[in-house]
Amino acid sequence: MKNKIIFFFFSFLFFIEGNAQCAMCRAVLESEEGQTTAEGINDGIVYLMAIPYVLVGGLAYFIYKKYNTLKKE
Repeated sequence: MKNKIIFFFFSFLFFIEGNAQCAMCRAVLESEEGQTTAEGINDGIVYLMAIPYVLVGGLAYFIYKKYNTLKKE
């Protein structure tokens, strides 16, 4: 029980820090005249967002294929 409380406490602290970083990035990108850096940041965000979905989708496909192979036998 004590470990769960500590885990949730530190998770909350990391969440607060993550929101602060997003505000800082936004302020820097809005102050820039050229939008090339902002486009690069947006591409990086999309890339980081897509990787977990691809990995989970690949794992789900692998499990699906294994399940169907075992089911046919």
